[in-house]
Amino acid sequence: MADRIRAGIVGVGFMGTVHARAIRRAGGVVVGAVGSTPESSRAATERLGAERPFDTVDELLADGDLDVLHICTPNASHAPLVRAAVVAGVHVVCEKPLAVGRAEADELLALVTGAGLTATVPFVYRFYPTVREARQRVADGTTGPVRLLHGSYLQDWLVEETDDNWRVDAAAGGPSRAFGDIGVHWCDLAEFVSGQRITHVAAQTLTAVPERGGRPVTTEDAAVLVFRTGDGALGNVTISQITPGRKNRLWFSVDGSAESLSFDQENPEALWIGGRDVNRQLLRGAFASRYTTTPAGHPQGYQDCFDAFVADSYAAIAGDAPDGLPTFADGARAAALIEAVLESARTRAWAEVPA
Repeated sequence: MADRIRAGIVGVGFMGTVHARAIRRAGGVVVGAVGSTPESSRAATERLGAERPFDTVDELLADGDLDVLHICTPNASHAPLVRAAVVAGVHVVCEKPLAVGRAEADELLALVTGAGLTATVPFVYRFYPTVREARQRVADGTTGPVRLLHGSYLQDWLVEETDDNWRVDAAAGGPSRAFGDIGVHWCDLAEFVSGQRITHVAAQTLTAVPERGGRPVTTEDAAVLVFRTGDGALGNVTISQITPGRKNRLWFSVDGSAESLSFDQENPEALWIGGRDVNRQLLRGAFASRYTTTPAGHPQGYQDCFDAFVADSYAAIAGDAPDGLPTFADGARAAALIEAVLESARTRAWAEVPA
């Protein structure tokens, strides 16, 4: 492999742009970009800073000049693209959800593991320095045993009846939308920080707008979960893509016996620490220095997290083992959570999360 990792991107919308920026920040080269049509591929080449256009993924993979494929396409297309990358012996960065079902996600995990490839999923909220500090406080015992996990992930981009997107269509996005798109981010973060696994869920889902774009909607606009973990903690979370005024409000609280820790993605520069007598705000500073790229007071954000995720993915490709790197195992974990949430909502009973 050359000194500079050579990456290809399939899917040239918003997420493709985010990936392209992160590739360059990690010192990589965007070899080529593939859109939904040859015309979109050529149009995206300059916009994404790619060396040259490719009309198809097959052409990109057959070029022989690729180390890693970044998959930024609708969810239903992830599995065949991962399979093609594995056949070509190319590492993978695949958007979440990894697949539209647990069996398919497990298959993809087994494929990349058997091929000895690095394969990661961008659960990028793990890369906020304040999240890493919260995780460390739980791990070293400062927080005490975790008793409660609670919070929400709220957006408003589908609040109007006229709002529409490919994610609404189950054929493209899979059987779960709000939970599958953003709820898995919240659960991944809660498990990452607390060190505990959700084992059982009781869920209700809501489809508030039954028709969009002239077609019936079968995926949920919102979900509410109660859950418990294998270590005995209880939790609840509200997931919504129809909450007016909330753009990307991912918030959690991890409540231990000695302190509670609260993180808000829309205000990520501070970690709120609750105590019996004194509450504090711990500002991003010297901790988690690997992921601190600007001085305190110079806010870091989502793209910085994405940059750090891609940089760690490339470090793993080069043979390192970065702590907390989300892999296809975490993508398969998310698929298991989606399955349990949908089962619980359908049966109106507790569902066990498959191991």
